[in-house]
This record gives sequence, structure tokens and C-alpha cells, in this order.
Amino acid sequence: MYAVAAFEITFSIVVIGALASLYTLAPGVWVDVWLLPAMCAALGGLGGAAYCLRAIYLNACVHKRWDADWLPWYFIRPFVSIIFGGVSFLFLKAGLLALDASHDPDGNPLGFLALAFIAGLNVDRFMARIEATAQAAWGVRPSRTTESSARDRVDTGD
Repeated sequence: MYAVAAFEITFSIVVIGALASLYTLAPGVWVDVWLLPAMCAALGGLGGAAYCLRAIYLNACVHKRWDADWLPWYFIRPFVSIIFGGVSFLFLKAGLLALDASHDPDGNPLGFLALAFIAGLNVDRFMARIEATAQAAWGVRPSRTTESSARDRVDTGD
């Protein structure tokens, strides 16, 4: 459990360091084009790490039900959250998700960053939202994982 907590904290420090280093880059086309998507991915990773740290606290300290079978999840989740943080940027920029009524894909960057953090924090619900958008726009059916996750939330009352 302590190794997992150390990993999550180290991961968070590295992501924060990467965010800080993005501001020290010399201005140029690369920075202009990739700064916001990189920040979205990084904040998604921070959201995932925050979720994992909270899960460690709840499962090890509060509920006393730490289970080593979940170790892969604790190590993989922050990286999945980075991906979903980046995907949140893509969907906002494409106009498939909207932050406000104006549907401006070049809207406030803080909105992009906030949604990226939320996407990383709650990957399951963000994935369900993206799949619902894909189903409405293109008729793509939700994945079995999302469907079973929705059933589990209904069964447990979440």
C-alpha cells in the first residue's frame, strides 16, 4: 500500500513538474499549438492520481479493506486519466462537448483544464458521456464495459 501511495505522489510531482516546464519553453509554433492539449492531458493525470490517492485512503484507512488484487488499477489509472484528459481537449475543440451555451471551441482555457481534470478524476462517467455523444452523433453503441458499469451504478444506487 505504501509503495502505491509513493507511486501516486511521485506521479503527481512529475506531472506538476512537467506542467511547470511547459511554461519555461521558448514561445513558438509548437508551444502555441500543443500547450493547451498537453496541459489538459497533464491535468487529467492529476485528476486520476487524486482519485487513486483518495481510494488508498478510503480502502486502507477508513474501510480497512485494502486488496492487493487492485494494484494494477492503482498503477494504470493515472495513465488512463492522462489519455482521457487529452481526449477531453479533442472533444471540446471538435465541438462534440460544450462548456457553455456559446459552443465556442476556442473558449476559455480554464474550462478546458477543468473538464480535463474531471475527465481524469472520473474516467468511467466521462467515457459514458463520450460514448453517449458517439451514439447520438454516429449511432455507435456503448461498449460492454460502459453498459455493465451503468448497470452496476443502478444496482448499487450510485
